Amino acid sequence: MSSSDSPKVTERKVDKDHDADNNDDEKGGFFDKVKDFIQDVGEKIEEAVSFGKPTADVAGIHIPHVSLEKIELIVDVLIANPNPVPIPLVDIEYLIESDGRKLVSGTIPDAGTIHAHGSETVKIPFLLIYDDIRSTYKEITPGSIIPYKIRVVLHIDIPVIGRISIPLEKDGEIPVPYKPDVDIDRIKFEQFSFEESTAVLHLNLDNKNDFDLGLNSMDYEVWLADVSIASAELKESTNIKKQEITTMNLPISFRPKDFGSAMWDMIRGKGTGYTIKGHIDVNTPFGHMKIPISKEGGTTRLKKADDDDDDKRELTVELQRFHKL
Repeated sequence: MSSSDSPKVTERKVDKDHDADNNDDEKGGFFDKVKDFIQDVGEKIEEAVSFGKPTADVAGIHIPHVSLEKIELIVDVLIANPNPVPIPLVDIEYLIESDGRKLVSGTIPDAGTIHAHGSETVKIPFLLIYDDIRSTYKEITPGSIIPYKIRVVLHIDIPVIGRISIPLEKDGEIPVPYKPDVDIDRIKFEQFSFEESTAVLHLNLDNKNDFDLGLNSMDYEVWLADVSIASAELKESTNIKKQEITTMNLPISFRPKDFGSAMWDMIRGKGTGYTIKGHIDVNTPFGHMKIPISKEGGTTRLKKADDDDDDKRELTVELQRFHKL
């Protein structure tokens, strides 16, 4: 083989820098995409499982029951849970005080669970017994209105964060009710006969409370000289003002001959003993109440409704005839 037939070998120069740049670009793009993907997934996971502190506020205070013996209060606490999982209320501490004086305190264990990404209204009941308050604090008098402060502490367990406490406070006023004094001022005859007499009983209600009583109705029974002369239920709307005496006129009818000679003494002005018992149904600024009224051993007088001489003479004659029977 001649030299002209020998194959030619041509060197090809390889651009190493160019290939390296291409490889770096491909690797960089891939890793950047992986990095962005991981970051995006991480942010979504973090968003899904992020934990924050719940918030709470006193939404309202209600008085479902008040009487001469006790008062019940319910505190509505609104709790918002921003977390993706339910959170338990480990317990609730509560305290009611008035001018620094503790009225009642306690703890409610295992108070419930607040749903994920939701809110719940937790109702916290309170019960105040007036005898306990008055026996502890002599300066708290019946009929008064006293200020109060409710302190509530919520203890909550939150995943990752742990246990936290949320303190709350709310001010208000509550009554220490006093039943009105009752007294029969006088009884005026409208019509008199032995068999059946009609009269108007003037009843005084002395409201010694520091708040008005809105009367809805009243039931009562009245005894004169140990004889029942009236028993009825009166539907009447009137306002019994605070620290004032309100007079109510109650129509009655009875049989004078049932009293025997005691009737003669009543009319002659000697007076007669009486007893009254019943209830008044009232509205107050703090809620509805049914209050007992009673008085035993009182004394009242009887008189004719009209003051003209003819009526007086007629009544005297009737009483004299009655006394001789």
